[in-house]
Amino acid sequence: MTIREAQNLMKVKYFERDSSRGIYATFTWLVEEVGELAEAILSGDKESVKEEIADVIAWTLSLANLLGVDVEESFMRKYSRDD
Repeated sequence: MTIREAQNLMKVKYFERDSSRGIYATFTWLVEEVGELAEAILSGDKESVKEEIADVIAWTLSLANLLGVDVEESFMRKYSRDD
């Protein structure tokens, strides 16, 4: 699955709910998931780390959908350069 496909999956599944929640609340959920990832890392529970990384990616894609950002295009533009 490409980044664009993953972003589209999140849009199909959650855009309506995310839209009614709004940008700020969706961002707050993302921050909460980052905190849960930190806790999983500190606990050393590899399965929890995997789940929380997936959650952070999902919420990042959801936030990008609300903001109209193509994550794959943005990522490639930034990280495919020879800096």
